[in-house]
Amino acid sequence: MSRISKTFAALKQNRETALIPFLTAGDPDLETSAKLVRTLAKSGADLIELGVPFSDPMADGPTIQAASERALAAGATLEKVLQLVTEVRRDTQVPLVLMGYYNPIFRYGVEGFAAAAAAAGVDGLLLVDLPPEQTDEIAPALEKAGLDLITLLAPTTPPERMRRLAAAAQGYLYYVSMTGVTGTAAISPAAIKQAVEELKGMTEVPVGVGFGISTVADAKAVGEFADGVVVGSALVKIIAEYGQSEELQAQVGAFIASLKQGLVEQAG
Repeated sequence: MSRISKTFAALKQNRETALIPFLTAGDPDLETSAKLVRTLAKSGADLIELGVPFSDPMADGPTIQAASERALAAGATLEKVLQLVTEVRRDTQVPLVLMGYYNPIFRYGVEGFAAAAAAAGVDGLLLVDLPPEQTDEIAPALEKAGLDLITLLAPTTPPERMRRLAAAAQGYLYYVSMTGVTGTAAISPAAIKQAVEELKGMTEVPVGVGFGISTVADAKAVGEFADGVVVGSALVKIIAEYGQSEELQAQVGAFIASLKQGLVEQAG
């Protein structure tokens, strides 16, 4: 059983919703990112999504686009992100999922990437621009390396396609709560609840919800029916505000702890 599966199983026993923060690796720099991963883990993160910075994003809103630009300017590359994972694996076992775009992996080499990611301690991969019909290019290498390929589903996904993708999902399903890009609109928990409940009838893997969850109230509302909540832009905004200041780790830790406390209260 993978770290992702073990984590969700343990949380289910406690009737808890997973807190899954997202940050862009290399923002504001790689050394600070490594410290942030440790801070997230210590403050209550159950899984962590590490964004691989990319110059031509599709799903990322302005907040995460700016984070990618900062990371790239600071010298972040896919290889250095894997080195970051290797470093943090020395003292944390929190599941780590790389989230990004296919081009850097294609350039790296699929087989080589899968082996290197597994060796570094990556648990899963989420590619926002690789259609499921084309995952044959990478899925065999990931399976051989023991990595979960996380599937994205959106409100616009047709029902039959949703059933097919949900049935084949690994790790957890990532349900995008709204159309559009990250960090640009408020969520509608009632609409999301209906979609998530339908999804749960199609798959045995947990269902996480992302896009638009920015406050404790948002997380609690979605945590009532989802297996995991993903918080990205709100966290990235804190990182942008405090940068390399001495307050950064404390501010991030306090934010994550408040989200986790809200989910624990919701579960109780």
